Amino acid sequence: MEKLWNRNYCKVMVANFTLFFAFYVLTPLLPLYLSEHFGATKDVIGLVLSGYTITALLFRPFSGYVVDAFPRKKVLMVAFGAFAIFFAGYLAASTLLLFTIVRTLHGGPFGALTVSNSTVAIDVLPSSRRTEGIGYYGLSNNLAMAIAPSVGIFIYQLTNSFEFIFWLALIVACCGWLVDSTVKLSPKACLSCRTLSLDRFFLVRGWLLGLNMVAFGFSFGVLSNYLAIYGKEVMGITGGTGTYFMLCSVGLILSRLQGGKALRKGRVTHNAGEGMVISLIGYTLFIALPTLGNLSPLTSYLSPLTMFGYYGSALLIGLGNGHMWPAFQNMTINVAHNNQRGTANSTILISWDIGMGLGILVGGVVSELLGYSAAFWTVVLINASGVACFFLATKAFFLSRNLNETVR
Repeated sequence: MEKLWNRNYCKVMVANFTLFFAFYVLTPLLPLYLSEHFGATKDVIGLVLSGYTITALLFRPFSGYVVDAFPRKKVLMVAFGAFAIFFAGYLAASTLLLFTIVRTLHGGPFGALTVSNSTVAIDVLPSSRRTEGIGYYGLSNNLAMAIAPSVGIFIYQLTNSFEFIFWLALIVACCGWLVDSTVKLSPKACLSCRTLSLDRFFLVRGWLLGLNMVAFGFSFGVLSNYLAIYGKEVMGITGGTGTYFMLCSVGLILSRLQGGKALRKGRVTHNAGEGMVISLIGYTLFIALPTLGNLSPLTSYLSPLTMFGYYGSALLIGLGNGHMWPAFQNMTINVAHNNQRGTANSTILISWDIGMGLGILVGGVVSELLGYSAAFWTVVLINASGVACFFLATKAFFLSRNLNETVR
């Protein structure tokens, strides 16, 4: 059997860890930063934060085309360099308007970087281990998600300085650029022609897979961006955000390790279905048990149950997303032709970004009008719709268009 953990694959994974560490070290703190530093309201916070995702979304289709049509190493280096430099912009932004501009523009290189880095990872994987390798590649994201939010919150509590955290993100991103610069790709001609067509920007063959992913991106968009404020204002938990993200990441890591065997056997639809059901249970527990505790006259008695719903949901959502995400990425890649790897990667990420952006935006508006509990009940409704869509239509859609007989 061909070697999975080759040197270049490990380097790409390390670089992926750094880019997501730089991203997640800021994620739980930015709503607090905007609220405390600029006095932004809930709906304004949602608008400011959604700009990043919207810009990433706009860049993804072009990124897939560029990665398929031009030398991937050069595209990767330019995207990573721009991504790192933008962290300096947070340090320079002295007004809410300037911060909004920097944050919104930063989504562009992030969108290009995640597409190019994941496509390079596929290139350096042996073909016989590709399905399994795509699943393990996500471990680097998950480790970053486990560590970065806790590190960011700990540093903020220790120093009370957002500036220090911005510097940390900048330095870590620069380290990732250096690691990726040492990756060696075999010289080969661009696989795709440079003729412009819709299928070079969005994988039309995988449109329903993308639509299904929007629902799951929506759910995580609301959770990741409003968790800290929800915990503080609704549940009275001031220091639990880091623990929540760590438990979520533990679930993600466990699911990647446990799900590797199923991916090695090509059982991607099994992994996807199992993962999304577990996630739905997690999202439901997250909002249902604390709501029950708040409504009941036996609040003190139900307090342990409430905390179980809060922290237990983190583990379940992590387990579910860890199964679901690599399965959907594999399904999208396997309905694409070999000269559309970049486009396939950009398509699944575009769909996630649409969901994340809608989640941040809608979550901000709903929480301003009806409160955070209503925003998270919206999450359960959208997530349940995505689960139903998969079992009623998406699974059959994939199997009818699958180009890889070893995957099912």
